[in-house]
Amino acid sequence: MSAVPQTTNMLTDGLREAVLRAQAQVNGLVLGKPQEVRLAFVALLSDGHLLIEDLPGLGKTTLAHALAATLGLGFQRVQFTSDLLPADIIGVSVYDAQARRFEFHPGPVFANIVLADEINRAPPRTQSALLEAMAEHQVTVDGSTHALPEPFFVIATQNPVDLAGTYPLPDSQLDRFLLRLALGYPNADAERALLTGVDRRDLIAQTMPVLSSEDVLAMRRAVNGVHASDALVTYVQALMHRSRQHPGVRVGLSPRAGLALLRAARAYALLLGRNHVLPEDVQALFSAVAAHRLVADADSGTGAALAKSILLAVPVD
Repeated sequence: MSAVPQTTNMLTDGLREAVLRAQAQVNGLVLGKPQEVRLAFVALLSDGHLLIEDLPGLGKTTLAHALAATLGLGFQRVQFTSDLLPADIIGVSVYDAQARRFEFHPGPVFANIVLADEINRAPPRTQSALLEAMAEHQVTVDGSTHALPEPFFVIATQNPVDLAGTYPLPDSQLDRFLLRLALGYPNADAERALLTGVDRRDLIAQTMPVLSSEDVLAMRRAVNGVHASDALVTYVQALMHRSRQHPGVRVGLSPRAGLALLRAARAYALLLGRNHVLPEDVQALFSAVAAHRLVADADSGTGAALAKSILLAVPVD
């Protein structure tokens, strides 16, 4: 790797301490998942969105609520169901007879953090209502465009698609999520603490914010200043190229996926206190960034298995 240039666009000591406290607070609410919590912060600082996929009851919604409470940002939860309509998310224009004009009534998407709970229980038309919001940070209703508040962060949870009553997310929507996580079962110590401790909902209700919207925006600016060397970019490009010709992969990673990987690696390095990206940062994130974007051939395994195989196939020069 080439020499790392000095940069002044790093976190201040006070903001760095606040980020560490924020992660510690979420880890106190979501027990035994420090890496998953760190990746959730990576998605936030990268100006991306987070998809949490796992079985019911493993803490997906708890993680989302813990993040919202810790960040102190405007928060809305939308429970996705089969009868949910796009207007229930975006909002609707209502005719004001006295003023003789339509007035827009914003929906729950007009919040800093939007929890799309069990997003794959709603039909595709309703799922797609979030596409413009996630990509452009705006929504268009009746020809008028309405900007969303900044920062804007979507946390979606979904159950595995083989469970009853689910609709698989289309590839175009999956690509809007910077990272996809799975929490998995807690270890024995964490599970015992959950069984014998205070209810997580009560703890979250008592949680005080550690960060503000200004802090989040400052951290996002700092992420842009984290250095990625030419050699590091070459490594990311090699991973992208390999994904497009790897056995078992029908559709490889797009340039947008490469940009997402670099942006997430910068945020990951920043959270670890560095002003430059290492190959280890890319490797730690690759599956979370790539697995949900890879389209496998029939009988070629899961996206996560393919991502791991691609990572092993590309050496670090």
